[in-house]
Amino acid sequence: MRSVLLAGGRGTRLRPYTTVLPKPLVPLGEMAVMEVLLRRLARAGCTRATVAVGHLAHLIMAYFGDGTRWGVPVDYSQEDAPLGTVGPLTRIPDLPEHFLVLNGDLLTDLDLRAFFDHHVASGALATIGTYERGIRIDFGILSWEGPEHRIIQFTEKPEERFSVSMGVYAFSRRILDLVPRDRPFGFDELMGRCVAEALDVRAYPFNGYWLDIGRPEDYERASRDFDGLRARLLDGEGPP
Repeated sequence: MRSVLLAGGRGTRLRPYTTVLPKPLVPLGEMAVMEVLLRRLARAGCTRATVAVGHLAHLIMAYFGDGTRWGVPVDYSQEDAPLGTVGPLTRIPDLPEHFLVLNGDLLTDLDLRAFFDHHVASGALATIGTYERGIRIDFGILSWEGPEHRIIQFTEKPEERFSVSMGVYAFSRRILDLVPRDRPFGFDELMGRCVAEALDVRAYPFNGYWLDIGRPEDYERASRDFDGLRARLLDGEGPP
């Protein structure tokens, strides 16, 4: 099971925590966020992890080295300019027929081996891990009708539910035919092409633990949750 970890972003939404550190190195307990992912990949049987780096690449490369400490071989693909979410994949020449792609700043107890095996068995072009997330509207919502604008409904601070991308993907190599070379190309653009062309892309709904550590409030929650989740995230492993 080959994996690509996306770790090239600037982490602007997570400032001030990312003023001097790239997002994958922000700490959870005594370890970095992406370290948790590497440990989970090792336990899932990952045979090699390529880290796509850009911003502050030298810090990430110095911290993770060749991956020996975490039980999975690690190498790096460095971008000279930002290439978006999916663009960095075009710079990795030896990707196999099926591979995982994960954002390097997420925290989840998703069974990565089961997710990968499900994708391979499905024959799909891509499988996207999805999570139901609620967004609360902090206002009272009014509905009206007719030329007099007569109010017919009022809802106080409703919550809308959406299936969102977890930042965990399983791709078949032929998806790279949709990705332009040497320019930024995001997951949103890739999904737009797949939907427009009615390609076989499938959701993998998940209802366990997941956080995208992209905003200060999410990082603070992950920091609070980590000790209680350690056994689930690291299969009972204690501090290194």
